[in-house]
Amino acid sequence: MTDKQSSLKRVKGTIVISSESCKGCELCISFCPKGVIKLSDRLNAAGYQFAYLVDNGECTGCAVCALVCPEVAIEVYRD
Repeated sequence: MTDKQSSLKRVKGTIVISSESCKGCELCISFCPKGVIKLSDRLNAAGYQFAYLVDNGECTGCAVCALVCPEVAIEVYRD
């Protein structure tokens, strides 16, 4: 692998959204640059639809979703 290829290595990440803390405001969905967060059809115990990660391997762990979440319901992990 050349230096240029190693610098272009794709960063992988994942997020964990607390379904019980999420109030379905959709901010994380709106701000996700990869579009990998969706709103569930199910409801949590408080009666809110909650966000979840569509695990298609596109998440980079950029943490934008966690930064905009008013409920601090998102944990970010990067490889």
